[in-house]
Amino acid sequence: MEKLIITAAICGAEVTKKDNPNVPYTAEEIAAEAKRCYDAGASIIHLHVRNDDGTPTQSKEVFKKNIDAIRAKIPGKGPIIQPSTGGAVGMKWQERIAVVELNPEMATLDCGTTNFGDDIFVNDLPLMRNFAKTMIEHKVLPELECFEPGHIANALILRKENLLPGHMHFDIVLGVQGSLNASVKNLLFMVELIPPGATWTVAGIGRHELPLAVNAITMDGHVRVGFEDNIFYSKGVLATSSAQLVERIVKLSKELGRDIATAEEARAILEIK
Repeated sequence: MEKLIITAAICGAEVTKKDNPNVPYTAEEIAAEAKRCYDAGASIIHLHVRNDDGTPTQSKEVFKKNIDAIRAKIPGKGPIIQPSTGGAVGMKWQERIAVVELNPEMATLDCGTTNFGDDIFVNDLPLMRNFAKTMIEHKVLPELECFEPGHIANALILRKENLLPGHMHFDIVLGVQGSLNASVKNLLFMVELIPPGATWTVAGIGRHELPLAVNAITMDGHVRVGFEDNIFYSKGVLATSSAQLVERIVKLSKELGRDIATAEEARAILEIK
């Protein structure tokens, strides 16, 4: 099997310090958590950013401040920093995509509209085309966020239209309230829809994070963990950091005989030039 790429989703846009006091908000807090996750074995930092009061923002300036803080904290080339273009429910697409102008190596591309708790997260095909074209212009590899089977079909439409000309990497997100339930059966079904040669990561929400991660390790997939998806280490026990969740995946993967990819090895697997 390929070496395991671990993505650390360190803060998200929804979870707050009221949920877990260890959730980072400021650039300094986010950079420190990114370094802990990188040192623990994560090769990708999935990045949302906040205003200092914890409210989510897609401000390009705030993203730059956070990215610069991470780069200053981690010597060398460091991890792949993967900004989110999802933002928060209700943001305009122009606001969401602005971070791509900073030319990150990767960024997320949500592949369809979905129910998101009590809200609707809108990603129609015209919006997806605009995102994909912008990422081509800035030479950014999209991570294709898929919450439903139809989202993979949407990604393949973009591929057919030559709007995804490079390596295809999917993030299968299972367990969001209102979207596809988290189960091994649903993970297998989604993986079977992915075209040959593509790679995939699984993000299980809440208590589903760990069992889906273990299955992904054995299925030659990759794993995302962190406070965006899950704030607990075990039932009723808050995690001390996203890095603690990364450390557990590293330990389990090694026990199962699968080595962990460095950031440079992850770039090679994902064909990031």
